[in-house]
Amino acid sequence: MFKKFFTASFALFLTACGASFGGTPDGERLERMKASEQWNDVEEKFQNVIPTGGIKPGKRWELFKAFWNKPPDPTPEDYPPTLTPEFSDIPSASLRVTWLGHSTVVVSTAGQHILLDPIFSERASPFQWIGPSRFHLPPVDIKDLPPIDAIIISHDHYDHLDMNSIKELVDTTDALFLVPLGVGAHLEERGIPANRLRELDWWDEIQIGAIKIAATPSRHFSGRGLFNRDSTLWASWTIIGPNHRVYFSGDTGYFEGFREISERYGPFDLAMFEVGAFNEAWSDVHLGPKNAIRAYEQMEADVIMPIHWGTFSLGLHGWKDPAEEFAKIAEEKGYRWVAPRPGEYVEPGVYEPKQPWWKNW
Repeated sequence: MFKKFFTASFALFLTACGASFGGTPDGERLERMKASEQWNDVEEKFQNVIPTGGIKPGKRWELFKAFWNKPPDPTPEDYPPTLTPEFSDIPSASLRVTWLGHSTVVVSTAGQHILLDPIFSERASPFQWIGPSRFHLPPVDIKDLPPIDAIIISHDHYDHLDMNSIKELVDTTDALFLVPLGVGAHLEERGIPANRLRELDWWDEIQIGAIKIAATPSRHFSGRGLFNRDSTLWASWTIIGPNHRVYFSGDTGYFEGFREISERYGPFDLAMFEVGAFNEAWSDVHLGPKNAIRAYEQMEADVIMPIHWGTFSLGLHGWKDPAEEFAKIAEEKGYRWVAPRPGEYVEPGVYEPKQPWWKNW
C-alpha cells in the first residue's frame, strides 16, 4: 500500500516538475511482453540471459570510495570541438555513420538515414534544471537533420530515450520509432501516435525500404522511475543494407551473445560499442573500453567505433579516459578503429578518422 502511495505521489511531483516516469505497459502490449523469452513470470519483469545485477558482488565498498575520490577532470575545461555534419551527396551504395555525441548516431546507407538514441536536450535527466549537462552543443539541430526513415531507441534510460527530442522528431519527421518491448508505452504516454511505433523483441526484424533492422540481445537493465526497473526490454541493434552492415551495442555489459549476433547478421562493416560510464563495480551492465574490445573480438567486423562517451559525465572517471583507454588498446592490438569528433562522419574504407582530438581539451 505504501509503495503504491509513494509511487503515485512521486509521479505527481515529477509531473509538476515537467518530468514523468513514462507510461505503464498494459493490455495487449503487456501480453506481448509476457510472451517474450526474456520475461520472468515470477518476478514479472524482463531479465538478461545470464544473472545480472547493477553492482557486482563485493564491489560496493570500492564504488563508495570512488564517489569520494572523483578524478580532477570529469568534464572538459572548454567545449570540445564539433563539426557541422555532412549529410548531402552520400552515394546510395556507400555507408556513412555520423556521430552526434554520446550514443546519438545517424547511419546513412542505401539512400536512407537511420537515427539512433537521439538526445538533443541540455541534460540527460528527467528534469532540465538538474542532472548531467552536455559538454558540447548538439552538432546539428533536429530541424537540420536529413530525412529520417527510422528512429531507434536502445532502451528507456534518460540518456537514450530523451522525450524532448522524441516530441520534436515526431513533428519534424515521418519516421517510424523502433523500440524494445514495452518502451512504446512511454512514447504513447507523451502523445506519440501508436501508428508511428513498432516494438521489437530480441531477434525480431523489420524492413524499412531497402534496409532490414533487427533488435538483438544486450546485457543491461531498464527503468525511468524508482519502482519500474526492468519493466521494459533493452536491446542492441543491427542495420543491414544491400551493401553494408552496422552493429550498434546500445548499453550492455560483456556476454557471450556477441558471437551469435555476428553469426546471424555479420560480417559488419562497422561495430559501435559503448565505452563510457565504466567502472569495475558495474561492468556487468556497461562494457567500458577493455570489454568493448573483447566484444569486438567476438564479432566479425572491419572497424570498431566508441560511443556513449564525450558528451555527459555519467561515470567516475575523467571525461577523456574512455577514449584514451579505448584508443590505446585498439592501437596495441592493431585493430582498425575510428574516433570521430562530435558531428564528424566515418565512411569505412574511405574516411576513417582516428586522430586523438580529445587530448587538447
